[in-house]
Amino acid sequence: MAGSKFAYVKNFELPDPLLPGTFMVLRVDGHAFHRLSEEHNFTKPNDERALQLMDHAARDVMNEFKDIVLAFGESDEFSFLFRKSTTLYNRRQAKILTTVTSIFTSSYVYNWPKYLPNTPLKYPPSFDGRIVLYPSAKDVRNYFSWRQADTHINNLYNTVFWALVLQGGETTTQAHATLRGTVSSTKHEMMFSRFGINYTDISPRYRKGSILVRMEIPPEPEADVEPASGKISEVIESGADPTSKPKTAKKNVKIRTFIELLHCDLIGDEFWEARPHLLSE
Repeated sequence: MAGSKFAYVKNFELPDPLLPGTFMVLRVDGHAFHRLSEEHNFTKPNDERALQLMDHAARDVMNEFKDIVLAFGESDEFSFLFRKSTTLYNRRQAKILTTVTSIFTSSYVYNWPKYLPNTPLKYPPSFDGRIVLYPSAKDVRNYFSWRQADTHINNLYNTVFWALVLQGGETTTQAHATLRGTVSSTKHEMMFSRFGINYTDISPRYRKGSILVRMEIPPEPEADVEPASGKISEVIESGADPTSKPKTAKKNVKIRTFIELLHCDLIGDEFWEARPHLLSE
């Protein structure tokens, strides 16, 4: 396209490359989702349908960007881990951030009727996003451990809080006052003694969050097929030494992957040791 006298304005666009050789984590977070859950009568303390919708949107993002190897979601947020070697959009921060956030948001809105068919959207939900770079695999593990620990802390509080409101007859203000200053053991005892709730019996989806992992499908072994004559003919290039071994053409094997949904512990070593490719260089 030919330039014009106005093209100089492009010089004001500054480059925003992300530091190479670092792990990239992009987190999308619901904007004002407290209001959204109230306006659309989400089940308290957890709405299975809404969480499944979040998982769907995250899966759509991972299907679009193959360099995302891991995603973790809780409540109204999802964190995506890119391969350390990713060169997506030349690692341009604004391009990556806006595209991922917009795909997640559009998927969430588009698939809303599938998960909440009897709850029409009253207004468009929105998400914000941020990218954080981490220098080491240890930092990445600690980041996801932080998010899963946050999931447990929030869910424990919300579970006993809504038990006090919905079963105990307290107002939200009274429930907050009842729980002020309590430790985890006190919350567990309160749930069990007053409401018969054993926290360990609650779905791991709520206690552990959602983990989406990109797993590789091992390639199928190629069958050895011999010609009908039983002889193998070799094509020798012109000018080649007939006594030398023929060159074997290398095939570019395209690795296929699938996305697995888990609700398990990722703070311990077992999860990461079973999936070393997630943090490979």
